[in-house]
Amino acid sequence: MPTFHAYAATTPHSALQPFTFDPGELGPEEVEIKVSYCGICHSDISMLDNEWGMSKYPFVPGHEAVGTVVALGEEAKGLKIGQRVGVGWSAYSCLSCHECLSGDHHLCATNQGTMVGRHGGFSDRLRVQWTWARPLPDGLDLAKTGPLLCGGNTVFAPFLQYNIPSTACVGVIGVGGLGHMALQFANKWGCEVHAFTTSDGKEKEARQLGAHYVHNTRHDGVLKKIAGRG
Repeated sequence: MPTFHAYAATTPHSALQPFTFDPGELGPEEVEIKVSYCGICHSDISMLDNEWGMSKYPFVPGHEAVGTVVALGEEAKGLKIGQRVGVGWSAYSCLSCHECLSGDHHLCATNQGTMVGRHGGFSDRLRVQWTWARPLPDGLDLAKTGPLLCGGNTVFAPFLQYNIPSTACVGVIGVGGLGHMALQFANKWGCEVHAFTTSDGKEKEARQLGAHYVHNTRHDGVLKKIAGRG
């Protein structure tokens, strides 16, 4: 049996320590990924500290993992050994319910998180259902790709779900972990991009990321000045 090498916490609020585990036999729908990089998200911290009451210890965080496919279950589809893939929040869904068949796999009643009830991406290897291992273009730098799989997906999805046209005026509130990606997406989408922040120090960065206008909401009259614009 293989041995995976990871970092895990044994209790809430504890430090991560080296941890090894036996993943068992590779499932028929599973993909085994050799992890090259894994991002860190606030959800990792929340799970680490059991803020949501569903963490199991020892706990291996990580749900922004990228790497290469090293093994495929007999029923895994659309992937090949050596392929570059990424994994986000989810690692499994039933593939047969209305939500899955409609393309809303993340709403599946049996959806499993990559680090919920299973060991996550802070490991040298990661196993997920094949449909959740997403092929990555060769042009992407793997060292920078991880956050796109969680925060990036979060802010890009509304452009598709709400059919945002390229002529839209888009406001991004907060130039942070999600906001810095939302600004870039909105700009490349062709929109007029407004960044809302509470720090003058972020104006230069916001403009570099794609904001055409930057509004510090701590300044008097700023919101009134742009009211009704769209």
